[in-house]
Amino acid sequence: MDFDFILAFAMIVYISSIVHGSIGFGFGMICTPLVAMFTDIQTTIMYMLIPTMLVNIVSISSEGKFFEALKKFWFIITLMVIGSCIGTVLLVYTNSDYFKLLLALIIFVYLLQSVVKIEATFVSKYPKSSTYGLGIFGGILSGLTNIVAPLMIMYTLELKYSKKDTIQLSNLCFLFTKMGQMAVFLYYGTFSKESFEISMISLVAVSIGLFFGIKLKKRIDAKFYTKILKVLLFIIATILVFQTI
Repeated sequence: MDFDFILAFAMIVYISSIVHGSIGFGFGMICTPLVAMFTDIQTTIMYMLIPTMLVNIVSISSEGKFFEALKKFWFIITLMVIGSCIGTVLLVYTNSDYFKLLLALIIFVYLLQSVVKIEATFVSKYPKSSTYGLGIFGGILSGLTNIVAPLMIMYTLELKYSKKDTIQLSNLCFLFTKMGQMAVFLYYGTFSKESFEISMISLVAVSIGLFFGIKLKKRIDAKFYTKILKVLLFIIATILVFQTI
């Protein structure tokens, strides 16, 4: 792989790790579309598998009570892993550039959701059905695009989860879905030695980024910081659309 790409990838995961460490989420949301600007979506997800797992483990550990959170959310995590494996199989067989458009669409929905309050009252009215929906459909989206934030936000807001529970649920889902994706890629022989090496090299950048992000957590104006990120996400998603069409 080109050295310039490796350097760019390391910088992208470094910046994304700082963001995630400082606000508790955002690694996949920022890193995925940026890396996808340079390569296809399947390669992007494969390169991000191991770094994403490290980010999730650190985030879960920083919140504490891992087994308590796992006991509370095991069912939806299981459903999301199943959905993610289905999405990953679809990705392996198709690997279409149009999945970049799906990625951009999810980002636009996330941004719209933060501007216009999208009510999902059916979640609180039918929590069991909503759990199945988020688990399977959200898992498929995660397998295809590495992002499921809009659905997760609507689900946790409607069920009035605390910020800590939301962070724990998001990170636990991503940790276990990435394990599922890894298993699928290994089964189909698509997770190459190159993917592994680039993933491992990037762990240094991720570790440093998380360290500084966690240090920044108590010193930043989270609302202003989030506004800047949303502008950047809008620009990135727009570029992805124009690249694809």
